[in-house]
Amino acid sequence: MPASAGTTTVDPSHNQSAPANTRTSAHPDPRGDAHPDTRPDTRPDGEVLRAHAEHAYAHELAALADQDDRPRPARWKLSPWAVATYLLGGTLPDGTVITPKYVGPRRIVEVAVTTLATDRALLLLGVPGTAKTWVSEHLAAAVSGDSTLLVQGTAGTPEEAIRYGWNYAQLLAHGPSRDALVPSPVMRAMAEGMTARVEELTRIPADVQDTLITILSEKTLPIPELGQEVQAVRGFNLIATANDRDRGVNDLSSALRRRFNTVVLPLPESADAEVDIVSRRVDQIGRSLDLPAVPDGVDEIRRVVTVFRELRDGVTTDGRTKLKSPSGTLSTAEAISVVTGGLALAAHFGDGVLRPSDVAAGILGAVVRDPAADRVIWQEYLEAVVRERDGWTDFYRACREVSV
Repeated sequence: MPASAGTTTVDPSHNQSAPANTRTSAHPDPRGDAHPDTRPDTRPDGEVLRAHAEHAYAHELAALADQDDRPRPARWKLSPWAVATYLLGGTLPDGTVITPKYVGPRRIVEVAVTTLATDRALLLLGVPGTAKTWVSEHLAAAVSGDSTLLVQGTAGTPEEAIRYGWNYAQLLAHGPSRDALVPSPVMRAMAEGMTARVEELTRIPADVQDTLITILSEKTLPIPELGQEVQAVRGFNLIATANDRDRGVNDLSSALRRRFNTVVLPLPESADAEVDIVSRRVDQIGRSLDLPAVPDGVDEIRRVVTVFRELRDGVTTDGRTKLKSPSGTLSTAEAISVVTGGLALAAHFGDGVLRPSDVAAGILGAVVRDPAADRVIWQEYLEAVVRERDGWTDFYRACREVSV
């Protein structure tokens, strides 16, 4: 919407934006402070359970920036080609190996990156576990060098989380002013020409979702209380994620959906691709948790992936037996969780080798979400498929034991 007469532009980073090396919390801390916690975060990266992408892969981003001689959009840290290389992996001329962050069709990544180079926002859509959040984080890290301008969508997300809020002590003492305004991550991204992220957009109430319409169409965020506005500077864009499987979500209005270029992230095309994804992520997670290395785990990983794919697709790998699918999604992310749990069991309570008994309980928990219907489906699968499969006897016994 056009700015009204007499409207001026406000810089939301004037006094409320937290410095890049600070923690910011929207909740009061134990000291009773009502304002965000902006104490400097001095913890070394090695002490952080999960580092942000721009820190975890800082050496790769720096190497790409050093050797990237292609045109870069305004305020981008890398060219679109380098951003795609960062996500898909490759080897640079100086021999630096860029590890793949996303295993899937190259064209999907290219379309996503190209969208961010235009004035259209990007919506990553897919079933749970298709790496939407992972891709969103790495895209923001590669484009803006900061993946933390994040709004987490929930049923209780207020309008202030997308627009702006107020420091109520300042507001009561002095009335509406620049000092009392608390910018949202989206407002900060607009003012600084960076990439904002909105996770689980369809979980946000519809009236709050529509707050984004003016931001994405007019590239302006009015502040009526001050008679001012924030105009997006070049480099600003927004990445949203949403899944199309969960029940009870809020559909996007047609007006809001038009403001996005939608990219659907598919499930892995083949079992080999899914095994590769699970193996990579389990290795990364294991190292971050200092779990002892477990050798020869690929056989169990492939078994977990096979079970998930067959139950998800409703048919065995050879196409001979049709199966009932349980209520859960049985996503790649859940397979990673099952194998990671099994890895910890094997390392701390086993003999250091990943075995069927280490993953059986995790599989049962992932498959049986509805205690009545899903348990019947799982028992039928065990007896009709797993029991008869060559080389799966130990796996069958382990699953039967935990199922009973």
